[in-house]
Amino acid sequence: MRRLYLQRLRCAGGLARSLFIYWQPGRQRGLQRLYQPFIQPGSVAFDIGAHLGDRSAAFHALGAKVVALEPQPDLAKWFKRLVKPPTITLLPLAAGPTEGFAEIAISPSNPTLATLATEWREQIGERNAGFSQVRWEQHLQVPVTTLDTLIAEYGEPSFIKIDVEGFEADVLAGLSCPVAALSVEFVAGALDVSHACVSQLSRLGEYRYNVVAGEQRHFRWAEWQTPQAVSGWLNAGAEALPSGDLYACRSDHPLLLSAV
Repeated sequence: MRRLYLQRLRCAGGLARSLFIYWQPGRQRGLQRLYQPFIQPGSVAFDIGAHLGDRSAAFHALGAKVVALEPQPDLAKWFKRLVKPPTITLLPLAAGPTEGFAEIAISPSNPTLATLATEWREQIGERNAGFSQVRWEQHLQVPVTTLDTLIAEYGEPSFIKIDVEGFEADVLAGLSCPVAALSVEFVAGALDVSHACVSQLSRLGEYRYNVVAGEQRHFRWAEWQTPQAVSGWLNAGAEALPSGDLYACRSDHPLLLSAV
């Protein structure tokens, strides 16, 4: 009983930290500026690993039809409190390479940290000091869908955000068409996942890449980079950035064509 009480206290503290980070005043304006080139009114956007819904809210504000996936029941409840529009579709699912069920591991002290990637979870604490104190003490069986299945039901998205703690390449393995644009999280100590994401996307089509460091809301590079260039950047250690998001644009995307 005492252990459950302490776990709930840690969870409450972790949620408070996440709410402060993701819902601080002014953040939504920055997110909308960041995503505006990728989302037009009436387009579809997927939020894979929706967490507390800040990205879904930005997509909706730009006029997208949002499909958000959040398999954690507690986070889904907070999502519904924070993101009110009834036009956002929130699904209690994870995404992966195939449909079925999988075990998700959750850190109660920081519930926005949850992963289906078993090997990543076992190694990240040794490879990244920021994860050294993370304890994956909660485990749930969750239903898993694929990006292809979501596209068949909701339409092809103009943008997909994927933030699933080391499972990003597995999510992309469930995609068989080259969507216009997307982002995947990267984390120091696990850049092999980012390499796998670039390989998965190269399998689908021709893409160019850019980076957002941490929770910043602007691109790091003035020009979008080739797969070879971004692979070299990853091989060199990604400038020792602790984390961030790798953005991919299909080579025929208007954002890239306007820069030519």
